[in-house]
Amino acid sequence: MNSNDAQQEIFAFLADPATHGGDAAVKRIDTHAASVFLAGTRTLKVKRAVRFPFLDFTTLARREAVCRAEIEANRPFAPDLYHGVIPITREADGRLALGGAGEPVEWAVAMRRFDETRTLDQIADRAGIDLDLADRLARTVAAAHARAPMVEELPWIAALAAYIDQNDAAFAANEALFPPHKRAELTRATRAALAKARQLLFIRGGRGLVRRGHGDLHLGNIALIDGEPVPFDALEFDPVMAAGDVLYDLSFLLMDLVERNLVPAANVVFNRYLAETRRVEDFDGLAALPLFLSLRAAIRAKVVAARPASDPDGGAAIAKAARTYFRLACELIAPPPPLVVAIGGLSGTGKSILARALAPYIAPLPGAVILRSDTKRKAIFGIAETAPLPSDAYQPEVTDYIYLTLVDEARRPATAGHSVIVDAVFARPQQRQAIAAAARQSGVRFVGLFLTADLNTRVERVRGRTRDASDADEPEARRQEQYDLGVMDWVAIDASGTPQDTLARALDQIMC
Repeated sequence: MNSNDAQQEIFAFLADPATHGGDAAVKRIDTHAASVFLAGTRTLKVKRAVRFPFLDFTTLARREAVCRAEIEANRPFAPDLYHGVIPITREADGRLALGGAGEPVEWAVAMRRFDETRTLDQIADRAGIDLDLADRLARTVAAAHARAPMVEELPWIAALAAYIDQNDAAFAANEALFPPHKRAELTRATRAALAKARQLLFIRGGRGLVRRGHGDLHLGNIALIDGEPVPFDALEFDPVMAAGDVLYDLSFLLMDLVERNLVPAANVVFNRYLAETRRVEDFDGLAALPLFLSLRAAIRAKVVAARPASDPDGGAAIAKAARTYFRLACELIAPPPPLVVAIGGLSGTGKSILARALAPYIAPLPGAVILRSDTKRKAIFGIAETAPLPSDAYQPEVTDYIYLTLVDEARRPATAGHSVIVDAVFARPQQRQAIAAAARQSGVRFVGLFLTADLNTRVERVRGRTRDASDADEPEARRQEQYDLGVMDWVAIDASGTPQDTLARALDQIMC
């Protein structure tokens, strides 16, 4: 009996409700490399005896090894979802058994079953990804990356060059989908971006930021379980493919959201991730983000194009998706120049609301980094964003330090080629001058916006705040009326209307 015949017997065994101690139908899902059986509250995944250029599951020993590797790979991301590896045994009487005493003839990954219609790709197709879910998703990924083991950076950096070559060969073999001149431009630009980023990647590896990540972190591999996003199905068969800079791992998720036109959600994931990690090195690391995003899109284009015409999506849909990913890869590898936008204004003018609304519109993708004085102050004092600070945290010398920190942190992504929005009161002329000077020193265009609204509007807004990083209250809002703002050389934006009105006015100034 060959391995395929043996597996058919095993698949029939796992599809039988009696195997699982019940009579409810067992649902089977097949992928290119696994067969998954959903029975009751449990899921069993068996690796198929297949060989592809990037994996080989043709022997029982390899399938056992990769099952165990799957448990290990997913532990940082879904510790409560993966239960372990179960042998499927041949008993003395010839019958198959789950976890029996006989000789193992196959191995299965045992998982907690979840609602397979609640993966984020399906949720996105039905209703998009709301910003609250995007925020929780970023927190989940940041926490998983913190648990992920560090790995040597050299094999992964070497593999990046191989991925570019493999993409180029695949695109060259399919000129009907990938125009030769565009393919050549993309390959040339990607190789140049890798050469430029190589030293940065080694530095980040030396700082422990190349880790054994998820490797396949797209929306289809994240499920909403008990109301929380849980990444699963981390890449297990090749540790080098699963490894990478943490921003490279994140970039697959960002690219997937961007490709689905969910840029606001992508920007929330991006900014929350940066806020959670609190690593200034990641601002410098944004110099490699166009490379990471483009390479993820190009790999996706190659993989989609390789699907057989008999795929359930159909040949026309496959071709359309492959072209879309390819065009996105070409766009992402050539980002537009960055921009530094400073949003000032007294408390209650809506600076933070505008910053969040504006960020997705500010290229390059996935939108601007947001730096906010209120959250920076909380981070410096080591407390949660919405926890109140004592009054001595607002002494002038502390505020001066906050502004110096904001200027330094704004300079980093701007120098790396990424846009920044800085959200602070900016009541003093020297504060406004410092952030404008930082943009000039980075060779980046600067736009200063100062929001205005009457006292009654500001007081009403401050009163209505809940769970906000700002500690400004009504007395503080009234006290700020006495500020001497000095000569105002920033663009005044009337922010007394709706947030949509303020956003439109701000965009008019930035896009002109």
